[in-house]
Amino acid sequence: MWMEDSKGKIGIKEFIAIIILTIGTKLTDDTTVILYKQMENAAWMSPFVICAFSILPIFLLIKVMNIYENKNLADVINQLFGRFFGFFTVMILWFLLFSALTIDSAVYTDIISTMYFEKTPVIMIYGLLMLVSAFGAKKGIEHIGSVAWSVIFWIKLSLLAALILTFMQGEILFLFPIFGNGAWEVVKESSLRTSLNAEFLYLGLIFPYLKNKKDYKKGTWIALAIITTELSFSLAAFIMLFDHKGIQLMDFPFHETIRYIEIGFLENIETFFFPFWLIASFIRFAFYLYLTAILFGSLFSIRNFEHLLPIIATLVVFLGIIPENPTFTIFKLRESLLFITTPIFIILPFLLWAAAKLKGEFKNEKAKASD
Repeated sequence: MWMEDSKGKIGIKEFIAIIILTIGTKLTDDTTVILYKQMENAAWMSPFVICAFSILPIFLLIKVMNIYENKNLADVINQLFGRFFGFFTVMILWFLLFSALTIDSAVYTDIISTMYFEKTPVIMIYGLLMLVSAFGAKKGIEHIGSVAWSVIFWIKLSLLAALILTFMQGEILFLFPIFGNGAWEVVKESSLRTSLNAEFLYLGLIFPYLKNKKDYKKGTWIALAIITTELSFSLAAFIMLFDHKGIQLMDFPFHETIRYIEIGFLENIETFFFPFWLIASFIRFAFYLYLTAILFGSLFSIRNFEHLLPIIATLVVFLGIIPENPTFTIFKLRESLLFITTPIFIILPFLLWAAAKLKGEFKNEKAKASD
């Protein structure tokens, strides 16, 4: 068990805030474009389908994690799968998370450099993004959680304001036909991208950091409901403003939206929304870095895993700046990563539950509870 370096624990409020800011910021990057590409104007329905496909894996994961109060996901995998298969399973999870961290941070760097600071060298933007995120991650999960909770109200208030303005200036007829190319197409394409919620799998890594294990279950379901609703409304708002054909020509619909919407005589209102988005991005990557370090520490029995953060952040920057045409290249990489991660997100919790069932872990848990 390699979690003794925790600098504190977090409650349900901080837990929910971390999840919402980590997954919720996907509506501001090219995730929406990936959904529009296949489902067109029906893309706003995909979050509900993705949520439906996520319920069983999340439910099984919660069941398994609740058996082991003081173990994280990596520890549970090693115990249920054995040292050999456990090591390779955790290695795959680490590789997927590190890839997501590298690809997503490259996307956000591209957003900042192309939409806001065109004359600033990309390496400086990328380096600063990872420097601030690594600093936050080094402070520990308690710090990440407290910051997330302290800013989430203002970040979501700014998003709500942007969505209200978008709905007011949009055209509701752009949402029709409701099912786009057909209901089956929406279900099929959404199911292939269920890994948009894959962070819920990795939340098991901070399970021992929660003050109460009931917070893990309650916080997960609350956050899932909020994120699903938030992403769906955002997708609908973007369609109403630009239509699905216009959106497919954009790289980052959210940032194009806050440039387009108007508030009376005020201009350049994107400067109001940008700081809130940037803070959410720092929290997201600080959390990603922290999870990556936990997994790597579990793989190689590194007790002080937080010391790995500067190395991981530096490696992410060097790998992230390699693509020559990041907007196009990284989009393809991200889409491929979603396809690869989806079956793992769906199947792994079932395998963990089956292994725990075969080993009689649920019976042992009931016996402990009755004593």
